[in-house]
Amino acid sequence: MGEETISNDDYGAKTKPSPKLTLLPLVFLIFYEVSGGPFGVEDSVKSGGGPLLALLGFLIFPLIWSIPEALITAELATSFPENGGYVVWISSAFGPFWGFQEGFWKWFSGVMDNALYPVLFLDYLKHSFPVLNHVAARVPALLGITFSLTYLNYRGLHIVGFSAVLLAVFSLCPFVVMALLAVPRIKPKRWLFVDFQKVNWRGYFNTMFWNLNYWDKASTLAGEVESPGKTFPKALFGAVLLVMGSYLIPLMAGTGALSSSSSGEWSDGYFAEVGMLIGGVWLKGWIQAAAAMSNLGLFEAEMSSDAFQLLGMSEIGMLPAFFAQRSKYGTPTISILCSATGVIFLSWMSFQEIIEFLNFLYALGMLLEFAAFVKLRIKKPDLHRPYRVPLNTFGTLMLCLPPSFLVILVMVLAAPKTFLISGAIIVVGFCLYPFLELVKEKGWARFIPEETRPVSRVLSEPQLDQEHGDESSASLLP
Repeated sequence: MGEETISNDDYGAKTKPSPKLTLLPLVFLIFYEVSGGPFGVEDSVKSGGGPLLALLGFLIFPLIWSIPEALITAELATSFPENGGYVVWISSAFGPFWGFQEGFWKWFSGVMDNALYPVLFLDYLKHSFPVLNHVAARVPALLGITFSLTYLNYRGLHIVGFSAVLLAVFSLCPFVVMALLAVPRIKPKRWLFVDFQKVNWRGYFNTMFWNLNYWDKASTLAGEVESPGKTFPKALFGAVLLVMGSYLIPLMAGTGALSSSSSGEWSDGYFAEVGMLIGGVWLKGWIQAAAAMSNLGLFEAEMSSDAFQLLGMSEIGMLPAFFAQRSKYGTPTISILCSATGVIFLSWMSFQEIIEFLNFLYALGMLLEFAAFVKLRIKKPDLHRPYRVPLNTFGTLMLCLPPSFLVILVMVLAAPKTFLISGAIIVVGFCLYPFLELVKEKGWARFIPEETRPVSRVLSEPQLDQEHGDESSASLLP
C-alpha cells in the first residue's frame, strides 16, 4: 500500500499569518521557560545547609551551565530558525532517529514540568481559600485552570508573549520592594553561614539544575520569531541577566536580613514568610499573589514550546500531518491539545518526583545537544551561522565539558526509581520511531511530503547516506 501524503497547504499554510515574536516578548518567554522568578529557589538554602552554598550556586552554576547552554542555543537556533528547535539540530548532526529521541525526551520532560504549575498555583491560593484543600473543589479548579491557560495558548503566541511581560513585571515587583526594605537590616556575615552536616547534595544539585535549565526550549519557537538571527542572541543575553538577578537579589535580601538560624525553614513558599518578616502582611500577600501569577506564566511559556516542538516535528515528517494543523490564530491546535492532555494525566505525581524525572530526561537530551554542537562545527564548517560562538573547535569542546559533567552528576545522583521509569520512557521512544516509520510506509496516517515541507536544513536518510559516502559534501546550506 502506498504512502498517503498531504500537502502542507492543507495544514496551516492558508491560515492568516500570526504576528511574529519581537525582542521583548521573547526575553520574557525565555525568562519563564527557565525561571519565572525566585519561587522554588528556597530549597537551595535548606538543602545547602545555609545561605552560602545557595548564593555561590546561583553565581557559579550560571557560568558553567546557563551561559554555555545559552551560547549554544543562540548559535544553533539562528543556524536552524525553524519550529522544532533542538530536534532539527540533532537530526542534522546524527540523523532523524536520534532527532526523534531528542524530541520525545524533551517533550515528555516539558509536559512533566508543566504539570507542576497548575498544582503550585492552587497551593498558593489555598492559604486564602481553604476549600481548595478538598478534592471535590481542587480537581475541578485544576481542570479549569488547565483548560483556561490552554485556550490562551490557542489564541496566539504573540498574546502569550505579551502576557509573559505583564506577568513578569507583576511577579518581580514585590521582590524589588522587599530588597529595598531589607537593606537597613542586612548583615553580610549572614551570607557566609553553612552547616555541612545538613547539606543534602542530591537535593541541592537537583534544585540548582531545575532552576537554571531549559535555555534551549525557546528554540522550538524559532520559526515564529522576527529576524531570529539578530533577535535570539539578544533575547538570550537579556534573559540570562534577568534570571540571575531574579534569584540573587531576593536570596541576598532574605538571608542577609534574617537570622541564619532560620535556614532550616527555607522551603517552597517561604519567600512569603520572608516578605512578612521584612515588610509586613501586605508584602506577604503581594508575594503570594505574584507566585500564583508566575505559575501561570511558566505554564504558558512551557505549553507554547512543547506545542510548537510537535508542530516542527510534523513539518519535517517525523509526526503525522495533523500535528502541524494550525488554528485561525496560527497556533498548532492538535499539538496544544496533546500537550494539555499530558499535563492533566501527569499532575497526580509529587513535586519531588516530577523534578527528578524531568531533570533526568532533560539531562540526557542536553548531552545529545552538546555532541551535536561540536559535530556540526567539525563536519559542517560551511553552515550559515548568523550568530557564532567566538571559539574554535577545541574551544567549543572545552565549552561543553563543564555542563556535560554537571548533567552526568545530576543523572548519577538520581534515585533507582528514576532510573527505572526513565529507562522505560527511553525504551518507548526507541520503539515509537520505527512504529511511526511503519505507519508512514503503510499509509495508515498522513504525513507532509518532503517536497511540500517548509524549507528545512535537516538531511533525509538518503542524503545522510550520500554524505557519509562523500565527506566533501559537508554543508547544510540549501
